[in-house]
Amino acid sequence: MVDKKKLNSTVATLEAAGSFTRRVLLKGAVAAGAAAAVGPWYVSNALSSSGELSLLNWDDELPDPVIPDFEKATGIKVKTTPFSQNEEQINKLQAAGGDGFDLCQPTHDRAPQFKDLAVLQPFDEKKLTLDSVLPSMVKISEGFWRWDGKLYHVPHTWGSEAISWRTDLTKIEYKTLSYGSLWKDEYKGKVQGRPHSLLLGIGLWMDATGQLKSNRMLDAYKDEATMKSIYDKLLKFAIEKKPWIKQFWDSADNTKSGLLENGVVIGQTWDGPPLGLKKAGKPVSYMAPQEGAITWLDGWAMSKGAKNIDQAYAWLKYCHSKEASAKVADGSGYNPVAKGADELLSPAAKKNFQEAYPDDALSKLWQRPLEPSWFAELRTQYAEKFKAA
Repeated sequence: MVDKKKLNSTVATLEAAGSFTRRVLLKGAVAAGAAAAVGPWYVSNALSSSGELSLLNWDDELPDPVIPDFEKATGIKVKTTPFSQNEEQINKLQAAGGDGFDLCQPTHDRAPQFKDLAVLQPFDEKKLTLDSVLPSMVKISEGFWRWDGKLYHVPHTWGSEAISWRTDLTKIEYKTLSYGSLWKDEYKGKVQGRPHSLLLGIGLWMDATGQLKSNRMLDAYKDEATMKSIYDKLLKFAIEKKPWIKQFWDSADNTKSGLLENGVVIGQTWDGPPLGLKKAGKPVSYMAPQEGAITWLDGWAMSKGAKNIDQAYAWLKYCHSKEASAKVADGSGYNPVAKGADELLSPAAKKNFQEAYPDDALSKLWQRPLEPSWFAELRTQYAEKFKAA
């Protein structure tokens, strides 16, 4: 079970907010030095420069040429098993008891669930190169994923969930953009989103407008009774607005097809898919609303049944280089975690970031708090009721 004292401490910290900003994320970033010319992921250990590696990974967070470059540099062959939702990842790990994969990719807020499932093993921190990662990112992994004195999670990429739309079909301005914008009459039958995320967005909007005070939805994480009292009201509103939904998305590809092929005009989505379309010249954009973009950090964790240990640490060292972190961000539309990686982003990626988080948007980011197992189970029940309505 989740430690309630730790959860309450986390919630209190998040109430203060402001720490998960671009300014803090990049603070202290340093040049990698001359060694970067040959790549800081250079593997000197013979055992780590051959063999194979099995990854259970998000389907859009390892864009080319991330894996090919690693394989060329190390001789390690990478096998990937993509997934599109945390629940899918958890089910795969639980079914195999942690066997079959060396590394997996939990989102930062899922720590209590993974701790309860006992499908991971701790990292040997002497083999990690976290000094190359932004301190603010390491702090999230450290704060959420250290138990019994051991670390179970390291950063990979961070992103957000906010509003995406078709720029040729509607006009959006930051000063009036809200999660509540999705439910305007003009968007009836043209909205996409994930059921549980839409419920959260409704909650943030209702809290901001005084319709349902919830301490920016943080009260929902306190206990089951409080969560139910809040989500009962959110579900009622969501069901009333079900005719506004064109589709429920469940993957990055599904998000893209909604915008380009299925008649979606606006939606609540991850940043990566729409920003990828925007970078490719499609009439799509993405922006944080006034209530704040919902932020998350995806990282790497070692499976309890990992077989290729040396290869796994070689992979982590590579991913935490500024070169690899920048390639992950540029190709996926998400954001880098390594020091100096932002300097290597393409002009298009930098421009997309600035336009996604204009004015004071970075000071309003809403970081997902720890999700105890009971919360995850109840949230799924409410999401299923929304879908089935």
